[in-house]
Amino acid sequence: SKDLKGAMEILIEQKRQMLSTVEKLDEHMDFASQLIFAQNRGDLTAENVNQCVLEMMIAAPDTLSVTLFFMLILIAEHPTVEEEMMREIETVMGKQELQC
Repeated sequence: SKDLKGAMEILIEQKRQMLSTVEKLDEHMDFASQLIFAQNRGDLTAENVNQCVLEMMIAAPDTLSVTLFFMLILIAEHPTVEEEMMREIETVMGKQELQC
């Protein structure tokens, strides 16, 4: 746990350094950036920022896999939706082959 926390602190510091050198902030304003700026304003502590980023890193794969699973189940249960999705893909992609 200490190793993970230390690694997270290093990543956040790298992000902080990157933010201090970019010319256009709007191109780099993601959730981690918002947390860093909230800390700079005094709204959050460094520990708050570290914990939020850590939770995002740990939770994201789990929530993504559950969401994709239920999305695929719903598509399988509604063949007309699947057909409509395939038509949309064909409209956008044309004759190009899909790559996974």
